[in-house]
Amino acid sequence: MAEYLVTGGTSFIASHVIKTLLEFGHYVRTTVRDSGDEEKDVGFLWELKGAKERLKIFEADLTVEGSFDDAVNGVDGVFHIASRVSVGRDNNNLEKFDPNISGTMNVMNSCAKSRNTVKRIVLTSSSTTIRYRFDATQVSPLNESHWTDLEYCKRFKIWYGYKKTLGEKEAWRIAADKKLNLVVVIPSFCIGPIPSPKPTSSPRIFLSIIKGTRGAYPNFRGGFVHIEDVVAAQILAMEDPKASGRILCSSSVAHWCGSEEGRDMPHSLNTTKIHELGFASFKSLPEMFDDCIKCFQDMGLL
Repeated sequence: MAEYLVTGGTSFIASHVIKTLLEFGHYVRTTVRDSGDEEKDVGFLWELKGAKERLKIFEADLTVEGSFDDAVNGVDGVFHIASRVSVGRDNNNLEKFDPNISGTMNVMNSCAKSRNTVKRIVLTSSSTTIRYRFDATQVSPLNESHWTDLEYCKRFKIWYGYKKTLGEKEAWRIAADKKLNLVVVIPSFCIGPIPSPKPTSSPRIFLSIIKGTRGAYPNFRGGFVHIEDVVAAQILAMEDPKASGRILCSSSVAHWCGSEEGRDMPHSLNTTKIHELGFASFKSLPEMFDDCIKCFQDMGLL
């Protein structure tokens, strides 16, 4: 079986990818910033089926050149999911953003050093790299050919979309420069059960909305997708020889009412490309939210 590296192993998407790869019988490596506090940070990963036999955990820092060399060396492919750009943290004006803040350059440099074994890199991007445009409604349905307008992000202070767009474009530049086989999966707002002891990323935002701790109800119109569909898309992007370029991964577009200007433009998403690769169908909004809420209840969070 193939051996893969999944960066950012304790994150929402990465932990699910690790879980599924292990269930499929693969050998898996993952990276975390600090494995010292095992019970708090990575202990749940060791409880996954097959982890004790086929999982290796490396410490690596996205900001340190060469930090990923050992983790990448010898693997068949890399799922680059780790990022220093976090969903829900959109308060800082970062117009002078350095695209490498995401650490993509360091990871891809390590892949270039191991190009004899690394057949493909699958990068996790975000639908925020597609949908923030002045003409989003007019040109809908949006697909992989569309890019977020950075001027739109500046006008409405959508710094998460701004940073993710610059970061993905930088990844494509590096891949072309170093002649690396890059495929990018573009998930929308990801919802579903969590394997970690506490919510992170989008489930944490959803929990704060349910419990009323977030404050004002967010004004947000965008796609939603079940975590299981995101994982399936990741593995399809890695293992299907026909997979290439950008691959949009999203179920229905929905609107959360609110008052933040610039985040509620009507639009739709075209996922024809992933279906042409053999992806059957996306789970519905009720399925993804029901699974997430049930998980919160089982964990005693609701």
